[in-house]
Amino acid sequence: MTFEADEIRTDRLLLRRVRGDDLPAAVEILSDPETNRFNPSGAPSAAEAGEMLAKWQADWERDGIGYWAVTLPESGAVIGFGGLRFHFAGEEPVLNLFYRFSPDHWGRGYAPEMARAAIDLADRGCTDRPVVIMTDLPNEPSQRVARKLGFAVTGELQFSDGPMLVWRR
Repeated sequence: MTFEADEIRTDRLLLRRVRGDDLPAAVEILSDPETNRFNPSGAPSAAEAGEMLAKWQADWERDGIGYWAVTLPESGAVIGFGGLRFHFAGEEPVLNLFYRFSPDHWGRGYAPEMARAAIDLADRGCTDRPVVIMTDLPNEPSQRVARKLGFAVTGELQFSDGPMLVWRR
């Protein structure tokens, strides 16, 4: 499988491989209680957000694909993180489509724009794993994005911190 997705431009965004210098943005966005409003485990600590970023960097090294830093090209500001990574939905190998943005950038269509680029990448480079989105049950904003992308609920999985809906195209 070849993805060649270190950097992708959309109409308004630059999606690039995560780097170590993304740590301040990762801590700010991933540890924000508002971005974790529906997370049953709550917001991760700064150290846990750093561990997430390190895992995403390892995904890139190991798999050649992972979550991107979502930036505004004109300023280079990181406004979110998202994209695809290898994951399991129960026992099934899948590509998990993830999106988390700074609350200052909600409601502007950035999540669907980034997600469409990720879906296009998956369609070109990895047809053996379905793209899925997993959302916490009460997370209606993420579910709206999933529906906007043409995904529908196909099941529910139990994780250590609670049940998640599984969405597929």
